[in-house]
Amino acid sequence: MQRLLWNLIYLFGKTPWDTGITPPEVRAVVEGGRVPPGRALDLGCGTGTNVIYLARHDFDVAGVDLSSRAIATARRKIERAGLTMRARVHAGDVTRLETLPVTGLFDLALDIGCLHTVDAPSRPRYAEGLARSMRPGGLYMLYAFDSCARMGLRVGLLPQDAERLLTPAFTLLNVDYGQDRGDVGSAWYMFQKT
Repeated sequence: MQRLLWNLIYLFGKTPWDTGITPPEVRAVVEGGRVPPGRALDLGCGTGTNVIYLARHDFDVAGVDLSSRAIATARRKIERAGLTMRARVHAGDVTRLETLPVTGLFDLALDIGCLHTVDAPSRPRYAEGLARSMRPGGLYMLYAFDSCARMGLRVGLLPQDAERLLTPAFTLLNVDYGQDRGDVGSAWYMFQKT
């Protein structure tokens, strides 16, 4: 059901999050040398904007998204950019990484608005898969809304829930609070794999 919903959202172009611009928070970490080029994982990669950005900055990148429609667009963009050797995207469930051809350990993981849409019972599976996929010392950047209603769904993640979900496998380094499109609270989280 979720797969169908996300494919319909991408079909009708109701994707205000898909701006085609890599967030400044990600650019600061990558371009500031906080994480040297290595392997990167983009969870909820959508149409591949950040996959392409990371590949252009010498990362070998894997992206995962539930929407096969978004992944098809991402593959076309990656091919046009000439980055097929550095960037691969897969249609699949971020809570079941073990079922995808996403192997090895990653130095950097991004989640820009994916985890906060995962239903609460599936979030521990997401956290376990992420922990298995990260190299010790690797950075995990998470952008999430506070708890709210979006597109008829209850989404969001409270800061205490994010930390509880990800520790002890990760250490919370910092949280930057903000607002998204008006009155919805949001936060950027930086975790490090223990």
